[in-house]
Amino acid sequence: MRVLLIKTSSLGDVIHALPALTDAARAIPGITFDWVVEEGFAEIPTWHPAVGKVIPVAIRRWRKNLWQTIKSGEWKRFKQSVRTTKYDLVIDAQGLLKSAWLTRYVKAPIAGLDKHSAREPMAARFYSRRLAVGRGQHAVERVRQLFALALGYDLPKGLGDYGLNVERMVELPRKNPYVLFLHGTTWDTKHWPESYWRELAERVGHLGVAVKLPWGNPIEKARAERIAAGFRHVEVLPKLNLAGVGKVLAGAQACVAVDTGLGHLAAALDVPTLSLFGPTNPGLTGAYGKAQIHIASDFPCAPCLQKKCTYQPTADDARQFDLKREWPLCFTRLNPQRVASRLSTLLLAEELR
Repeated sequence: MRVLLIKTSSLGDVIHALPALTDAARAIPGITFDWVVEEGFAEIPTWHPAVGKVIPVAIRRWRKNLWQTIKSGEWKRFKQSVRTTKYDLVIDAQGLLKSAWLTRYVKAPIAGLDKHSAREPMAARFYSRRLAVGRGQHAVERVRQLFALALGYDLPKGLGDYGLNVERMVELPRKNPYVLFLHGTTWDTKHWPESYWRELAERVGHLGVAVKLPWGNPIEKARAERIAAGFRHVEVLPKLNLAGVGKVLAGAQACVAVDTGLGHLAAALDVPTLSLFGPTNPGLTGAYGKAQIHIASDFPCAPCLQKKCTYQPTADDARQFDLKREWPLCFTRLNPQRVASRLSTLLLAEELR
């Protein structure tokens, strides 16, 4: 059986689809998936043994210059890629209009979320099979349920398995232990304050553990350099692609992460991780897997799910906190002392395993 999966972005969403592939491969021997995914994340599907062909798209880039996309032949090549293979089924696991639109070029039954389950209800109009998957549960479990319904097998009980060969990614022999700080994220409100990262780095140094800081763009690189300034045990990594970041992650003793795609990659690689949540809800999109610890703020307005903080600080807030260096205030409930304490416990547990 050959299935075309459409799950284009973002990094976390792509990673969330991996356990569903593992479920399907175990339930239906010989099933193979081709995967339509954004070009920047095209490496991730190749890590799963159930994936045959990866078909990269560049919807974000194409939107900016439609004429150039057509002129260059990229759009024509995409259509040829999905038309040349005979598929038994298409699964749109994204549930958005942009992903549903891509299904138009495949001559096969199309399964997707119904209008009550999809993030964009209009997307359901493109599907020949509209499936109900309950909201209010973790994204990984929603995709697993969608696959089970679409392919007709019983959903396995227990925690989903990403199906990745972690040992293949680790550089052997393992080098000195280190912790990875995953400090980069998208929303301003999801950033843990830089002063907190620096204090945490200092505390980790007292444990005799090195710290590594990855980055993906000039803004993140500058932040990493400010966090590392003056610390001999903190290293700002060179520019890495996803495979390079994956290798560094796979070799880490533990990670500390904000709500970010790389945090989900750490979970997929079974790296023990502390994930820090201020404005977002870990119950819906938290890192999914073994040894994943979520520390969520209990600030009065959290989780607000807002990209911009609208909280109005009180006079008492101004007395207690540095409003310039400790913003957003929801993260004051997750101060460096609290995070360092949980991290040291996590590191000790890893040493005793």
